[in-house]
Amino acid sequence: MNAHVDAPEDIDGAMFRFALGRFVTGVTVMTTKTHDGANVGVTVSSFNTLSLDPPLILWSLSLKAPSLEHFRAARRFGVNILASDQRDLALRFARPSSDKFADVRVSEGSHGAPLIHGAVVHLECGVEARHPGGDHELIIGLILRVSVTEKAPLVYGHGRFGHFALPVAED
Repeated sequence: MNAHVDAPEDIDGAMFRFALGRFVTGVTVMTTKTHDGANVGVTVSSFNTLSLDPPLILWSLSLKAPSLEHFRAARRFGVNILASDQRDLALRFARPSSDKFADVRVSEGSHGAPLIHGAVVHLECGVEARHPGGDHELIIGLILRVSVTEKAPLVYGHGRFGHFALPVAED
């Protein structure tokens, strides 16, 4: 059921982006393969958990993203939650490039997606659904496999990368 809302005020796009930049988020690189087997990846901060039962995640990709056609064609993808020492990878996958994977250590996951070595978490996903979302496409993924390390994650907020200090374990 869709709720009806009032028409939005005239929102300045730059101010809206600035405001949303105050929300600190983790940094992920979404990965998949093209129809001919080449690796594709893009840095994404629009990543969220959606459901625990079944295990679902949600992320979005700009309709202008060069990788959109590959993610639209893919039935599976990987979520690489980057570690605090992977800032350079976040920048690499955020920018257009003919080979973002040059000199990046990856393994093929159990479900075919490229998984970046050193990430804090790898989620291997099947595409559950896709939905239009303004100037983005929303992609819902069903989690097929999870692997986790104890590394600190890379975070982004206020236009800068940072890190989250892991709490000290209590005895």
